[in-house]
Amino acid sequence: MKSLVALFAVAFTLAVPLSGCNTWRGAGQDVQKAGEKMENTPKKNQ
Repeated sequence: MKSLVALFAVAFTLAVPLSGCNTWRGAGQDVQKAGEKMENTPKKNQ
């Protein structure tokens, strides 16, 4: 029983940071795309 609890604790400890990495990467990509669109807007209006 103790090994099962330890296994869940380790799995949870590893899963939380790994899922956070994907979230931050996706947010970074969204911000980058928004910045590129803002950067290209003046070029289109000239």
